[in-house]
Amino acid sequence: MSTCSLLALAQSEDRDYERADYEGVEVRWCPGCGDYSVLTATQRLLAEEGLKPEETVVVSGIGCSSRFPHYMNTYGFHGIHGRALTLATGVKLNRPELSVFVVMGDGDCCSIGAGHWLHATRYNIDMVVLLLDNEIYGLTKKQTSPTTPQGYKSNTQPRGSFLPALNPLEATLGITNASFVAQTAEWVPAHLYATLQAAYRHKGFAFVRILQRCPHFTPDIMNELVTDRDQVQLLMHDDGINAPGLDKVFENRRVHDPSNLDAARRLASDSQQTRLGLFFRDESLPRYDDLRRTTRLTAEERIELLNEELALYAV
Repeated sequence: MSTCSLLALAQSEDRDYERADYEGVEVRWCPGCGDYSVLTATQRLLAEEGLKPEETVVVSGIGCSSRFPHYMNTYGFHGIHGRALTLATGVKLNRPELSVFVVMGDGDCCSIGAGHWLHATRYNIDMVVLLLDNEIYGLTKKQTSPTTPQGYKSNTQPRGSFLPALNPLEATLGITNASFVAQTAEWVPAHLYATLQAAYRHKGFAFVRILQRCPHFTPDIMNELVTDRDQVQLLMHDDGINAPGLDKVFENRRVHDPSNLDAARRLASDSQQTRLGLFFRDESLPRYDDLRRTTRLTAEERIELLNEELALYAV
C-alpha cells in the first residue's frame, strides 16, 4: 500500500470499514488455493473489528502463503525465509499500538523458522500468528516439508517421506508460556472466521494452525477431511470457539475446556483424530512486551542518555 493512501485513510478518524478497504494488489495464487479463504476471512475480521489500515501490519516470510502482505491494503513486511516472527517481534516491541498479524507456511514456521517459533511462543508477545499448513513446500514445487505425512511422495523424497510428520499443535503446547493454541480449516469458513476473531481478541501470542489444501501439488492430502465430516471433530466449550450453526453440520463433537493444558496436549497428540477448535488459552501468562515496556522517550532524551552512556568510557 502506498504511503499516500495510508495517510488519506488516517485523516478520516470516524469511518466504517469494509472488506474492500483492505484489498491490496491482484491476488495471484493458484485457482482453488486455500489461501484465498484465509485472506477473505482476515480482511473481513479487520473490517468488522474496525482496524485502521495504517495501524495494521502483516508480516510474512517466504512461501506461497507469504505473499499475504502484498494482498492486504495495510502496512506489510515480506521478509526472508523463517524470519517472520523476528520481524514481527521488532515491530510490536517498538510500535505496541499497532495490530500485528504474522502469516507463515509449514516450511517457513516449522523448518528454518523453528527456533524463532519456539522463542516467540515463550515471549508471548501480543500478535496473531497464522500457520497456513498445506503439508508441502508449494512454492518450490512439491518438496517434503516438516508436516508432510509419512510415506507421502514428493520431488525430494520420491519413495515417500521418511519421518513421521511434525505436529505443530503438540509442539506449540509443549513450549513454556504458550497462551493461545487453536486449529481451524480453510474449507470451514464460519469456523475459520470465529477462530481468527478469538485469536485477535486474545491478549498474547495467538497461534492458529490452519489446515489448508494445495490444489496443485497435494490435492489428495485432505480430501477425506473435506468430504467426510465425521473425520473432523469440533471442540466445544462456552469459553472455546463457537461458530453459529456448525454444531448441526458436524455431528462429531467433543466438550473440551481450553483452560486445561494437560487435556489440550493429549488431544493434540492424538494422531487418529483431526480436531478443530481452541485447544488452550490462558491470558494470565506473562507477556514480554508488557514486562519490558517503559515510557517512550523523545529523540532528545534518547540522545542525552546515549551521550551519558558513552561518557562512561571516555579516556
